[in-house]
Amino acid sequence: MNHVELTACIAEASPLRYTPAGIPAANFVLVHESEMLEAGSKRQVSLTVKAVAFGALAEHTGQLVLGKTFRFTGFLINARGSKGVVFHIQAFSQVSDPVPNLI
Repeated sequence: MNHVELTACIAEASPLRYTPAGIPAANFVLVHESEMLEAGSKRQVSLTVKAVAFGALAEHTGQLVLGKTFRFTGFLINARGSKGVVFHIQAFSQVSDPVPNLI
């Protein structure tokens, strides 16, 4: 199963664009920092990931504020022409929100 839940801050957000098929799309750079327990030891985790949202969800990303923390859910795919991954956002919510925005 390819299902990702990530709590992260928005470091960068590109303006809304449209694919050649006319589908709204929004690109982001997300930053996550936390402390995790691994093999009995605490580990500092810091990562930056490219992300994208499509359709109605992309149109609603205007409410996403740079530097604010959100909970994102979605899946990962290989980035075109690179060995990296892109996080495809399917839902998001503010960390304090109990129910995600499932648009």
